[in-house]
Amino acid sequence: MPCSRSAAQPACGRIGLVLMNAVKRETSAGSSTSIWEAFRVNMFRAVWTAAFISNIGTWMQNTAGVWLLTTLSGSSVLVALMQTATSLPVFLLSIPAGVIADLLDRRRLLLTTQIFMATAALILAITTLLGVSTSWSVLGLTFILGIGAAFNAPAWQTVASEIVPRPLLPAALTLNGVSINAARAVGPAVGGLIIAYYSPGYVFLLNSLSFAGTCWVLYRWKRQPLQTDLPAETFVSALRAGIRYVQFSPSIYAIMIRASAFTFGASALWALLSLVIAQKFRLDSGTYGLMLSCLGAGAVSGALFMDYIRRLLTTNRRILVGIIGFALSTLALGVLPSVTFLYPILFLAGICWLLSLTSFNVAVQLNLPKWVQARVLSIYLLVFQGGMAFGSLWWGSVASRFGLETALIGAAGWLLLSTLLAIPFPLRQAEKLNLAPAGTWSNPENHANVDADDGPVVVMIEYLVDPGRVPAFLKAIEKLKQVRLRDGALRAGVFTDIARPERQVEFFTVTSWGEHLRQHQRFTLEDVAVEQTVRQFHFGPNPPAVTHFVARTDKFTDMPVPLPTTGTAATLEGQ
Repeated sequence: MPCSRSAAQPACGRIGLVLMNAVKRETSAGSSTSIWEAFRVNMFRAVWTAAFISNIGTWMQNTAGVWLLTTLSGSSVLVALMQTATSLPVFLLSIPAGVIADLLDRRRLLLTTQIFMATAALILAITTLLGVSTSWSVLGLTFILGIGAAFNAPAWQTVASEIVPRPLLPAALTLNGVSINAARAVGPAVGGLIIAYYSPGYVFLLNSLSFAGTCWVLYRWKRQPLQTDLPAETFVSALRAGIRYVQFSPSIYAIMIRASAFTFGASALWALLSLVIAQKFRLDSGTYGLMLSCLGAGAVSGALFMDYIRRLLTTNRRILVGIIGFALSTLALGVLPSVTFLYPILFLAGICWLLSLTSFNVAVQLNLPKWVQARVLSIYLLVFQGGMAFGSLWWGSVASRFGLETALIGAAGWLLLSTLLAIPFPLRQAEKLNLAPAGTWSNPENHANVDADDGPVVVMIEYLVDPGRVPAFLKAIEKLKQVRLRDGALRAGVFTDIARPERQVEFFTVTSWGEHLRQHQRFTLEDVAVEQTVRQFHFGPNPPAVTHFVARTDKFTDMPVPLPTTGTAATLEGQ
């Protein structure tokens, strides 16, 4: 890391230290953990500062790219496709990127993606400065930048959890949101000024240079890889594990559903704002940049009150307030006749955006153990950016056919309706979850010399349960069954011995012996409580008996001797 304990540390973390000192009173004793406490971690401060500089370059480029496309083509569909070109690669590549981030060294992966994006931005700068850019070349290079962002995002999302303690993770994630939105406040304004006085090409050039700081921080990061004595997972196996975790984790599934609905509606404001400024109000790129700055300034201002809001509202209520506020802002963008009123409206939209976005991000990360973190985050980014990509295309098409006002009113209505999803998909408070590996499962005795690739495997756990308590036992074991399926089981259930009804046998099947051993490492301290709830129904002098069965795949070279045929048919008929 560039922020060592040398004289370089103040220079690298100056922005973080200034922000921390500016809110010193907020972190006084007696209050809950402030979001600014995360800046006390040197490594996080260095990463945050480098990311903030890079985010400014990114938002400058977003502004320049959209405005350049607006000048090259007045088509609302093509302009809306700019958001799609940014988001669609994440939709297409996010899950493979998450699997790769869990399998490979994340530091090296991040360095590769940062250099790749810097190169793409440099090419876009050169083509623009030479005057050879077209609408499709801008969209194409933006798409290439999106590919780099797609492979970068899952690994980058896990960095905060690796460098700050879990109690500070909500604070760190909130500050990451501040970084993006503070950059949104600065980047578009600076980008708009450069466009007005010079050329979008210089904006693209500055964005290419902005990746240098992030590359340097990553180069200096001494990351400690996770230690395991098991064979590495294959890509397909890791992919299945990530999808299975989402499928059988109700809290994660609920976040995915509600985040996708929110981004689909919220994408209209981001995708159509430039058209509202250029076509409805007949204003230039400077005004568009100021509008984006208002959004960013609102988000940064919202962060100052985040500690108070977290104490006042639960996760569900924070998301509801954020969605409703963003819906009303989208509605105002479509119906207000004067641009003057849009400045405070977009400031409010920025607050609501940060509130919703941070609440979703914190909720998903607090519900994830380390082993599957990048994979599930990649799926989360998939649904989030997929909502942005398809929403931008949809609302752009609506605007092209029915007008900007109709599209924005429709998007606002969608957002308001999406709040009803809180009824079937509530989010739980996850701050106190302990998802560290439990380490309570010892490796089974392997006298049969089973290899890691052998399988499938059937695990049977025999309980003795009072027949009168069997219904309660079966209800309790449903949650444990969900844990088995989430952590790698293909099937899970309970058999009852009809001769001895007190004998209840839990079973679950796994693809291979190696995958079952990984289940041992995936079992968390939170899961121990679920297991103990089930085991309290067991009676008897000994713990529940555990048996492992592995399908044999031995290949025999000698054919068995055939049975004699004389009299066989008669013998069989007589049985």
